[in-house]
Order: sequence, then C-alpha cells, then structure tokens
Amino acid sequence: MSIFLLFQTDNWKSKASRVFFGAFDSRNKAIDFAKYNKLFCNTAEVVVVEVVLNQFGEV
Repeated sequence: MSIFLLFQTDNWKSKASRVFFGAFDSRNKAIDFAKYNKLFCNTAEVVVVEVVLNQFGEV
C-alpha cells in the first residue's frame, strides 16, 4: 500500500523549501487538490512523493 504526499516548493525543488499540504491515497487526488487550491504558480512547483507503507527490509 502506498500514499502520496503533496508538497509545494520553489522552482528549484529544494527540500529546504518544501511546504507539506497533505497525504492522499492516489496521485490524481493530490494533483486535483493542488489545482483546486491554486498551488501551481510561476514562482512555485508542486511535488508529489510516493511513500510505500508496511514494507520492511534490511538497511
């Protein structure tokens, strides 16, 4: 099972500038949320990160 985390960041997509906006069960819902709340603009980018849950392994 995986979830998708929605972030808004600067044009260079640096991790230091990320602002968390939510966790979603599909990439399409995350993109729709970003469009509805007008997170896309000429000075910011939207990043959707997929995170896999319940997966264990050796480090």
